[in-house]
Amino acid sequence: MKKFKFTIQGNKYDVHIVNIEENIAEVEVNGATYKVEVDKVIAQSKTPKLVRSVAVPSTDTTPSQQKTSAPGAPKGVGYVKSPLPGVILEVNVREGDTVKVGTKLLMLEAMKMENNINADKDGVIKSIKVKTGDSVLEGDVLIEIGA
Repeated sequence: MKKFKFTIQGNKYDVHIVNIEENIAEVEVNGATYKVEVDKVIAQSKTPKLVRSVAVPSTDTTPSQQKTSAPGAPKGVGYVKSPLPGVILEVNVREGDTVKVGTKLLMLEAMKMENNINADKDGVIKSIKVKTGDSVLEGDVLIEIGA
């Protein structure tokens, strides 16, 4: 590993560090091998550890609740929520309309972009909570879709 030259009280020593494992160093002094115990002080790191908390999306009103029902279970009311804060530009359905998955329900302007909000389940429009020109926040319920 490393070689050193020491002079101690006028005596010259050629020291070669052969190996270091944990706190035991194997050194060779003038051709003779010795095992030396090294006092090792473990310094505490000054860099703090960052611990992040678990993030829950703001659109989840009850994050522990299952998002979809089982395939054989009866389907309940579905809420279509705003994915972003914005302004409702147009509403394309009326209460009582039957919709399929992917049907365009309304258009939301958010961050100067027009976003189509589509149905995520089949059903009948039970209620529409917004109208054209309304400002909405992220997570606001826009439309209820029932079975």
